[in-house]
Amino acid sequence: MGRIFISAGHGGLEQGGRDLGAIAGSTTEAQEMILLRDQIVPELRSRGFEVLSVPDDLSSSQTIQWINVRSRPNDVALEIHTGAFSNPSVRGASVYYISNNTERKNHADLMLLALLRRLPQLPNRGAKPDTTTGVGNLTFCRNTTLPSLLMEVGYLTNPEDRTLIQTRRRDMAVGIADGLAAWSRAVSGTGSGNGSTVTYAPINITINNQTYGEQGIVINSNAYIPIDLADRLGIDLVSVPSVRRVQYRGVVYVKAIELRDYNISVSWDSSSRTVILRSILQICPGQIDRIMGNGHTSEVQLMMFLKANNDEALTQFPDLPKLYREEASIEGVNYDIAFSQAMVETNYLRFGSDLKPSQNNFGGLGSVGGDPEGATFPSARLGVRAHIQQLKAYASLEPLVQEQVSPRFRFVTRGIAPLVDQLGGRWSVDLQYGTRILAVLRRLYESAGLL
Repeated sequence: MGRIFISAGHGGLEQGGRDLGAIAGSTTEAQEMILLRDQIVPELRSRGFEVLSVPDDLSSSQTIQWINVRSRPNDVALEIHTGAFSNPSVRGASVYYISNNTERKNHADLMLLALLRRLPQLPNRGAKPDTTTGVGNLTFCRNTTLPSLLMEVGYLTNPEDRTLIQTRRRDMAVGIADGLAAWSRAVSGTGSGNGSTVTYAPINITINNQTYGEQGIVINSNAYIPIDLADRLGIDLVSVPSVRRVQYRGVVYVKAIELRDYNISVSWDSSSRTVILRSILQICPGQIDRIMGNGHTSEVQLMMFLKANNDEALTQFPDLPKLYREEASIEGVNYDIAFSQAMVETNYLRFGSDLKPSQNNFGGLGSVGGDPEGATFPSARLGVRAHIQQLKAYASLEPLVQEQVSPRFRFVTRGIAPLVDQLGGRWSVDLQYGTRILAVLRRLYESAGLL
């Protein structure tokens, strides 16, 4: 039987200070997860499992390193967190798994069902690929060498969830232990022995619809490709220490999903056991993150993407995809990027405490007078136009084509941020703001079949 690693999310040292995670209701995410972890561990040990509890003074990167140096075949790793949102009505449990891994999704479903069986009062938010997170991936799921999941046991910012976390901690711990026990048995049942005699199953590789001449391998249900293929795609992974590498039978392999960060789409065809790679550079010449340029999706593709992320989105703003395509094209802004930014700012038109639908403010623009709610526009078209104009102010020195409606256009140092990543710390205080926009953009291109 493999061992179980458990990490309580947050609590470690990040950038020289203690990371408390979410703070709500006179408690912190770190405190609650440590208390929960301390009940899960003895429960599993009482059932005969060997459990390794990650020290609480490690940073997130140190946590992954601590697990990796101790990992063995058939081990599994879980990190527990709480969710947090500006809207206190949002609640429920979810489990994140590495994208495009069907087996890991099954493990995530298993974990959720075990928890909710013990705590049915907790809403089920579902098993989700890590690409649906704000930053587009989760390092715990991707950089941990063994099978790993990240569980959000509830929302600390929701009073009902917070009460369950604090008063039903024992039931929550037993439910998570039930899921971990079942997951561990499932993984151990497919174990390959010790590291010295391990044999990995081969898989096929296609790149841009062409069969690659060499095969990859599967490790812990993750596809690995020869690093020579990454070199051929112009991706230098040698200088990226966080990329997981494995040497097998004289060949160095890297985890295929790592290529997503380099504008490569990664998917899996189970019937032919093929990892499918597609390069966006063949479809979108130049840099994917350059704000000035052309969009590549159709109006229908934008509508389908929006509806897939929010069933009610088009009810109030049925013409929004059309407006973004029209207004951005007039000013020479990439409408795919502008639309993706609007999805980040409005949470796929769900809005929130800072923005209201009636403001028609899809870019989260501030007002000149310091209105705490930001700018307001008389129509959806003018709201989109203002957003596009503000993007152009950051990304270009060219004059506006249409009359200025963006209230803060004149305050921007023109051309200071031609790339999406350069919006972080400028458009938003979040330094990962550009990363979040690009994560949505890649998902948009994948849904449209452009990646």
